[in-house]
Parts: sequence; structure tokens; C-alpha cells
Amino acid sequence: MTDSARTRRGASASSRGPMRRWVRRGALGIGLVLVAAGGAGWAVYAKLDSNITPDEAAAAELTRYEKERPTSLVRDARNILLIGSDSRAGKGNRRYGRDSGTERSDTAILLHLSAGRRSATAVSIPRDLMVDVPGCRRPDGSRSKPMFAMFNYAFQVGGSACTVRTVERLTNIRVDHHVVVDFHGFKEMVDALDGVEICLTEPIDDKAAKLRLPAGKVTLNGEQALGYVRARKSLGDGSDTDRMERQQRFLAALVQKVQSNDVLLNPVRLYPVLDAATSSLTTDPALASLRGLYELVRGVRDIPTERVQFLTVPRESYIYNANRDQLVEPEAERLFERLRVDAPVEVVNSPETSPGAPHTSPHRSSHYGDGKAAAERPDDHAGPTPPAPTFRGNTAAENPCE
Repeated sequence: MTDSARTRRGASASSRGPMRRWVRRGALGIGLVLVAAGGAGWAVYAKLDSNITPDEAAAAELTRYEKERPTSLVRDARNILLIGSDSRAGKGNRRYGRDSGTERSDTAILLHLSAGRRSATAVSIPRDLMVDVPGCRRPDGSRSKPMFAMFNYAFQVGGSACTVRTVERLTNIRVDHHVVVDFHGFKEMVDALDGVEICLTEPIDDKAAKLRLPAGKVTLNGEQALGYVRARKSLGDGSDTDRMERQQRFLAALVQKVQSNDVLLNPVRLYPVLDAATSSLTTDPALASLRGLYELVRGVRDIPTERVQFLTVPRESYIYNANRDQLVEPEAERLFERLRVDAPVEVVNSPETSPGAPHTSPHRSSHYGDGKAAAERPDDHAGPTPPAPTFRGNTAAENPCE
């Protein structure tokens, strides 16, 4: 995250739950780095700690609207909004297009950590989803008017605070923390890990994304990984849903790479990962330190990978524009309600698509699980504890390479 991006409206820079294993073994990992650094240990810690930029502007704006924000219903459960910025400003980002002075949320994920850290559920929110964006403070200090627009307009007009408020209005879920990452920060993180391995069922030759990859196992460097998760029109069916599923598969692979011992138990490899990760973070002030991050997710180390879940909010083509999205109801509200009260959510792979395969349908369609709790099915009323509703998605335990 560059100085110019950091000083602009407190936009945020983040990563996501897949960094959970870095944080989850944070005490051990940081300790190893400090031991390796010897007498320079405190300087190493101080550098990593100071890398993280607090989003003070967003914090002030959210405080202004505190009375209208949802209330947290479950103690110790946490909801973190993870935002990927498409800003072209700053180091390494201008190559992806002209800097128009604005930026939008290229990726948005609402990460729910259950109380007791029994599970982690990451819900992708389509950038093309039509939503009510509240009036927000612009970078120049003026105020925008409320508008019904695409979701990513919120980040463009009012940065991370406006995006948080939009998500809260959409879901009625309290967002406890937020983080954002730009293109450069994402690439640096992947390169610090010496790449991330994915599996492709078909070769990719995408000129727009500058991506040429063979089928099978492929280790992506930072530049390739960015092209893989951002490409839209020329990969799969061209939909944003297809791209989000690709992002989710990549994040699952990232979880597996970060949790491997050759990273976490090797100080020489761990330090650049920590340095790249923390350098890319702009967070709410409560998270803007190594201690803050570690305290948030220290219990995540006990979550098995099959309980680290990825899914997309139930959506379908917008009735007035097939190139936009709208929520599928009541499935979306059912999902939001379960996250609000910290109830279990289950994900299952769609029968139409294997974990590593792109869609082949040329048309956009509804993408959601049945979303029906067992209590709503006639045959299951007798059960005292109905199982969770299921939604289309995947888990970090799934490995398309096997």
C-alpha cells in the first residue's frame, strides 16, 4: 500500500482469512523471526508492527453513524470485511491501467469467525450486485447522496467506511473489523511465499490478463496469481460469479501453502512473508498491530480446514440488466440470519462444476445452494436439532490436484 493510497480517505488494504494460519501461529512465527534476528529482535518486531496502517478516517466516519449500525448479537463471534482495491495509484499498480483518481472494490469478502472459533465462513459479495449505497463522505470532504447502484460504487465514493455501511445495510450484520489490499500488496504476498500451487483442468491463454498457463499443477507467482484471480471476460463464462469462485479456490490453496511447516517453521522464509503481509495492510485501528491481529484470530489454529468455508452470496441476474446482480431471496436472508446469530452454515460443491473447473455456460444464471434448513422440509420436522442449510461453495480442505 503506497503513501498516496494510505492518505486517501482511509481506503483499506487487506488480505483475508487465508492468512489466518500466519496469524494463527503468529506467536510461534514471530518468535522464530525474533530469535533469528538475535539482538535486532525488537527492531524486527517494531518494523513489522509499524508496517500496518490504521484506517483512522474510516473509524471516525463509522463513529459518526454508530447509532444506525447493527448490534453484535453473539459475544466473541467476529465479522471482518476484506476488501481488494483496484486502485491504479501507487507502486506497481499503474501498469494495470490509467489512474483516474478513483478506485473501486475489485473484491469484497465478509469473513465470519464463529464464537469459540469453531469455523470460518468467507462470503464473497459480487461487485456488480445492485444495492442501496448510503450517503457517504467523499475524499474531498463533501457528502454524496444515497443511491441505488452497484456494490463497488460504495468504495469509489466513500472508501472503506462507505463499504462497511453498505454491507451492514445489506446484511444487517455488524462489521467488527475491516482490511483492504491493492494489486501490489497481493503480488508481494504471493511472491514472498515462493508462489502458490493450483490445478487447472484446461490450459489458459488469456491476453487481457497476460496469462498463459498449461493444464495440470501450476505454481503461480505474484503477477500470475493476480491475473488468475482478476481475469473475468476471457476466462470461464465471463461472469463475476465465475471469477469469485476462482478467487475462492485460490484462497483455499493459499491457506494450504501458508500453513505448511516449510513456511511457518523457517525464519528465513517466514520474515519476508510477514513483511509483505503487514506492509499490504490498512485496517481499522483495533487491528493495526501484530498484537491486534493475533488476538483476533489466535483461536483459529483449532479450526480444521474442512470448516474453513468459501461461498458467494446467493445471487442471480438483475431483473433490469443481465450484466448486474441481485440477491436471491429468501436464500440470501437465510444466510445473513445464520451469520448474525452465529448458526452453522454448510457448503457443498455444485454438481455442475468441479472445484478446479471453469464454467462453460455462455449465459449468466442463478448461482446459489438450496438454502433450505432441514426444519423446513416435511420429512425432518421430528428432528430436535435440524442440520444447517447448505449453500454452494467449497472448503480449504478440498484439493483439486488430488
